[in-house]
Amino acid sequence: MEILTQKNQMISLEISELVQSRHDDVKRSIDRLIERGVIARPPMAVVEKEANSRIYKIEVYVFSGEQGKMDSITVVAQLSPEFTAALVKRWYELENAQAKLPQSFAEALQLAADQARQLELAAPKVQYFDTIVERATLLNATQVAQKIGMSAVAMNKQLDLLSVYSRGVKRARVFQQWFIDKGFGELKQTELGFSQPMFTTKGEAWVIEKLVSEGVAA
Repeated sequence: MEILTQKNQMISLEISELVQSRHDDVKRSIDRLIERGVIARPPMAVVEKEANSRIYKIEVYVFSGEQGKMDSITVVAQLSPEFTAALVKRWYELENAQAKLPQSFAEALQLAADQARQLELAAPKVQYFDTIVERATLLNATQVAQKIGMSAVAMNKQLDLLSVYSRGVKRARVFQQWFIDKGFGELKQTELGFSQPMFTTKGEAWVIEKLVSEGVAA
């Protein structure tokens, strides 16, 4: 199904197809980011989608302008970081939808060079959202520990016993690969360029359940 999107505008349905996720999951992620004040609330609209020879009306979020562009990148960085660059490229296509088509081989080469340059310029923004903005939906050790009445130091000592952190890394805490593979935590870059272990909401629930069941936390 081809989604017709206006120039300088992208809808949540197109984002869901880009990141290969259900549209209702994408909308829930957008709602969470709105509630946390990470992005502005975009306007909503109703679009039609054809499936199984039937026409369905779907309520979607509409991202437009520079604010919508940045907010949509934040959404995709949260949902599927590997698709962030593809979203930036899609925005470039939308913004240049009315551009003149190349009429010669030389013009085609120049267009390709210009597009490559635009993606290169966008790379720092993509890196920023992948490493910094996405952290807004993650929790550090102090935030998780506070929820169970512990200090981060005390909680981390217990997590060391549970082999959550790697023992091979000195002067820093790094999650074991199994913890990351289960979606419990991620390593993110701070504004100063240092690596920081961050817990996902799934990881937070695991830590709390584990420590409570072990009798370590109330």
